[in-house]
Amino acid sequence: MHANITGVILAGGRSTRMGGKDKGLVQVGDKTLYQHVLSRLTPQVSQVIISANRNQQSYQQSGLPVVGDLTADYPGPLGGILAGLTYARTPWIVCAPCDVPDFPINLVEQLWQHKGNALAAYANDGERDHPTFALLHTCLVDRLSHYLGQGERKLMLFMAAIGAQPVVFSGQQDAFRNLNTPEDCQQWQQEKESDR
Repeated sequence: MHANITGVILAGGRSTRMGGKDKGLVQVGDKTLYQHVLSRLTPQVSQVIISANRNQQSYQQSGLPVVGDLTADYPGPLGGILAGLTYARTPWIVCAPCDVPDFPINLVEQLWQHKGNALAAYANDGERDHPTFALLHTCLVDRLSHYLGQGERKLMLFMAAIGAQPVVFSGQQDAFRNLNTPEDCQQWQQEKESDR
C-alpha cells in the first residue's frame, strides 16, 4: 500500500455499449462493477476517489469522495484523470477504469517500481497499451488542463507528450479485459463461478 498515492476509479463514461446504463453501477454477481474494481484497488493505495458524472449519489453510498469532470463536454478518460489530479491530496494518483475487474493486484507496485524518473507511467499487457491504468504526478494538472483546453482528447497523445513510461505486464492480457456489454458481464461472472 502506497501512502503517497490516491486511487481514482474512472466511472464517468457514457456507457453506450451497456445500453446507456451507468457501467460502474451494473450488478455483476454480488457487487456492482465499480465495487469489484474498488475492492482490488483499495489495498494498493492510501485512499480512493471516484470520478463519476452521473448517479453521483449512488457512488457516494460507498462513503468515498465522488468528483465530476471539471469541463462540461465529456472529454473522456482525461476528464476523470484531471478531476483526480485536482482533487487528490497526495503527490501521485493511480487511475483504474470501472469496467476492468481483474486488473493486476500488483498494478500500483509495478507502475511505481518501473516509472523511472518519469512523471507518469501506464500499463501495457505486452500486446496493447492500457493508458487508463496510469500513475501520474499531480504536478501534471496544469499541462493536462492546457491540453484539454486546446480541444485535445486523445489519452495516448497526452501520455507521449508528458514522456510517460510504459510498464509491461507480460502475459496478462486477461487481467486487462474490460466488460463493455451485458453479455461481457454475464460471461465474466460465469467464468468466476466455474473457477470456484
